[in-house]
Amino acid sequence: MADIQLGCHTVRSHGAKLARLHMYDWIILLLLAVLDGLLNIIEPFHRFVGRDMMTDLSYPLKGNTIPFWAVPLVAILLPWVIFVGIYFKKKNVYDLHHGILGILYSVLITAVITDAIKDGVGRPRPDFFWRCFPDGKPNYDNITTDVICHGEKSIIKEGHKSFPSGHSSWSFAGLGFLTWYLAGKLAAFDRKGHIAKLCMVFLPLLVASLVAVSRVDDYWHHWQDVFAGSIIGLTVSSFCYLQFFPYPFDADGIWPHAYFQQLAETQSNGIANSYDTRPTAIEPIDEGYDAIALRDSSLILDTMESGRR
Repeated sequence: MADIQLGCHTVRSHGAKLARLHMYDWIILLLLAVLDGLLNIIEPFHRFVGRDMMTDLSYPLKGNTIPFWAVPLVAILLPWVIFVGIYFKKKNVYDLHHGILGILYSVLITAVITDAIKDGVGRPRPDFFWRCFPDGKPNYDNITTDVICHGEKSIIKEGHKSFPSGHSSWSFAGLGFLTWYLAGKLAAFDRKGHIAKLCMVFLPLLVASLVAVSRVDDYWHHWQDVFAGSIIGLTVSSFCYLQFFPYPFDADGIWPHAYFQQLAETQSNGIANSYDTRPTAIEPIDEGYDAIALRDSSLILDTMESGRR
């Protein structure tokens, strides 16, 4: 069914219809963005950090190998470029719209989950000592041995957001969605044994993995933070992709569900129109007495009737 074409479905011809149909989805998407912004504003839970715990929290304070602004470029804009390229080639606005909407939902749902857990857990980062004591002179409560930080408040606040890793979850949310998308478009599971397709499918996951590993190398996260963030992102991306697209190994895995629904609707309307415009013929039917019956001369019904016979 993937090869059926009933004309192009472009932004001009079907864009307005799609926008109206998914208006509430876009509104909810904006609400998720606002919610994630609020989660980044509130103060995270300040977990107890005692003197004896500082051994594992005294790694050097470094910059980011992958800066924060680069993560949306890799996780969102890069897949968008691929979506747009396929649209210009195939002229399927359903694929373009659901690809963009799906990946935005994947990233934003992941972001809300990640930041909510960050604020609730408040796990200190591996470099927390230098965030708390930038001059290298520690200060602890004499009774509880809890830290008494004298560093910059914003840096200390960020130091309580280690679990889970946002870089990792965002990367796997966006690039995990792209992996599903490429698997469907390339028909990676067509049982023809083309390993090159799998290499292309797994490439986004490799990029996401390198982003995640960089967080441990920079001492911004413990390995458990990166692992948990990756699982969250990959799980959410899977749910979001399958909300809009069939499984990649499905016969119709190349295009979204809405596209095939539109094809079915177009075909059914065409059949209905042909039925409505067919003239009816009045034919006498000998049933033992004088009678007439209305019989539709539609070729479609003729075919259906012959099949029943």
